[in-house]
Amino acid sequence: MTSAEIITIGTEILLGEIVDTNTRHIALTLRGLGVDLHRTVTIGDNVERIARAIHNSMERANIVITTGGLGPTVDDPTREAVAKAVGVETEFREDLWEQVVETISRYGRKPSENQKRQAYVPRGAIGLRNPVGTAPSFIFETEKNAVISLPGVPAEMEHILRESVIPYLQKRFGLHDVIKVRVLHCSGLGEGTIDEKIADLETLSNPTVGLAAHTGVVDVRIAAKATSENEADEMIAKIESQVRERLGAFIFGADDDRLENVVLGLLEKRGWKLTAIESGLDSLLLRALRVSPTASLPNPTLDSLTQALRAAQADSHADIALGVAVHLDERAADMVMIAPTGEKTHRITYGGPPGSLARWSVNLALNWLRTTLEEMK
Repeated sequence: MTSAEIITIGTEILLGEIVDTNTRHIALTLRGLGVDLHRTVTIGDNVERIARAIHNSMERANIVITTGGLGPTVDDPTREAVAKAVGVETEFREDLWEQVVETISRYGRKPSENQKRQAYVPRGAIGLRNPVGTAPSFIFETEKNAVISLPGVPAEMEHILRESVIPYLQKRFGLHDVIKVRVLHCSGLGEGTIDEKIADLETLSNPTVGLAAHTGVVDVRIAAKATSENEADEMIAKIESQVRERLGAFIFGADDDRLENVVLGLLEKRGWKLTAIESGLDSLLLRALRVSPTASLPNPTLDSLTQALRAAQADSHADIALGVAVHLDERAADMVMIAPTGEKTHRITYGGPPGSLARWSVNLALNWLRTTLEEMK
């Protein structure tokens, strides 16, 4: 079973100055190749720490992929760190230097002396061309491992990964499996309750089933490893049918579906007009439902929220109306809905971080609207 670890390199990531998007892209790529990703880690620009991390990863995994630290400056230490981890010196490679010169010449410039650093790689490494940047990449092979060092610039990393690394990995490790994932989105049940309902499925080894809780939404992830996409799809479909049978209407969508888009789709299908008012949500609900802002409604009571919603519905001639007022001091939210079937009110209380109350309230309100629309089919 081929395994991998990813090491992102850069003090700027550790300091929170930039967001690491490379790990996610590489992880998705490895998943598509059927490679089991066991660990990801971020290390600052320190040769010793990077070398130690690479050495440890090589002991655990077949494939070690690093990103970042291949630039021309002193604080770009990946080449030296990889060499130290595998026990060799770095060497200057004329072919890689020619590539650097060629790339820089496209901008009408000549390379500076310090850019020669980019043409050094661990002795014996396989050089990888970088036609979209100035940082050549490389692969260092051992009997067990492939240590692959890619640039930190996402566009450069993605190009080399696609054009050079994927074909290499397929050939070197005989990768014929695929890993496919299906994510079912749920609302209206907590993570613990969902866990109780599908606990036995979470013990499966292939496909695997896992949960991820968000603010007012819980994802059920089904991942299958197989020799073909069709086989993986069949494995996932079998488990998905069981999950859907147990969770029923609490599942509102899958994969790229978003709760607000599901609600808007139900409204469009009926040809209904919606109006909404909110308080304490900083327009989160209005933006989600694509409703124009209404007059301010500071800290309303349930009665005043209801009256305001009745007036908004009358003015807009809407088929259905939703009002949500958040009370931060009470960790609660009042909700009102006016539909053809009647008028309903609902209060929810919240025990999580205060900063998440607004998003949680919006998602629960959207789900309340969704289930109401579905019940009126």
